[in-house]
Amino acid sequence: MAAGKEIRGKIKSVENTKKITKAMEMVAASKMRKAQEKMRAARPYSENIRSIVTHLAQANPEYKHPFMIKHDNSKKVAMIVVTTDKGLCGGLNTNMLRLATQKMRELETAGKKIEAVAIGNKGLGFLNRIGVKVVSQATQLGDTPHLENLIGPVKVVLDAYDDGLLDAVYLCYTRFINTMKQEPVVEQLLPLTADRMEPVNSHSWDYLYEPDAQTVIDELMVRYAEALIYQSVAENMASEQSARMVAMKAATDNAGNVIGELKLIYNKTRQAAITKELSEIVAGAAAV
Repeated sequence: MAAGKEIRGKIKSVENTKKITKAMEMVAASKMRKAQEKMRAARPYSENIRSIVTHLAQANPEYKHPFMIKHDNSKKVAMIVVTTDKGLCGGLNTNMLRLATQKMRELETAGKKIEAVAIGNKGLGFLNRIGVKVVSQATQLGDTPHLENLIGPVKVVLDAYDDGLLDAVYLCYTRFINTMKQEPVVEQLLPLTADRMEPVNSHSWDYLYEPDAQTVIDELMVRYAEALIYQSVAENMASEQSARMVAMKAATDNAGNVIGELKLIYNKTRQAAITKELSEIVAGAAAV
């Protein structure tokens, strides 16, 4: 019964795959909770520093930080592409990279040259395949994002914009909505636009600066940009674990369906073989 033996082998193979996907689903569920806690813990800092930057911009209008000044001379644009280091997370990276590619085409149509910062292995490989110049990268970040691992690669484009070598910097990542929904996003990081800050209040703000206003605002604006990037990485990691858990659960369920179908085929094949043997015995007895 060669066919039955082959089907039993397939069933065993799918059962082993099901065990792996079930284990990966449980691991992703555990990591997802931790990633969501880190993401939510980072949100208050990001919101507060956005509030402070807005108030300082209103309080000291005579000094304008370079990050708020629009450039249109270099014809170069940088994109910070945040992806995962690992796969098996459904269409998370595919959706984000598709949106980033559309934005790149729009910018190229407008006559801009594209440079990129790759955060994550998947994005780095994609950018290299499509021929985009990668000026810096950060990979193997692990399950916990650390700001010190992001400052170096990001500082390259921040300094380039500060020097007038870039017209704009865009941030591409996947925003966490809930466990079942993650939204790919392309946002303009530099120059800082009004929609990235709090609504302007009617009353004015006044501060005492030490040592001086320019030093304080210069330092704060860099921290503001870094906070946005850190938050985007934290959001992306929470999205990654959620998408991986959902993908592995779907794979486990599909493996169970395949096993059920294979067992049905095996039982039918076995029953057909038994019926054939009985028919041969009955025919032989009738011939005697």
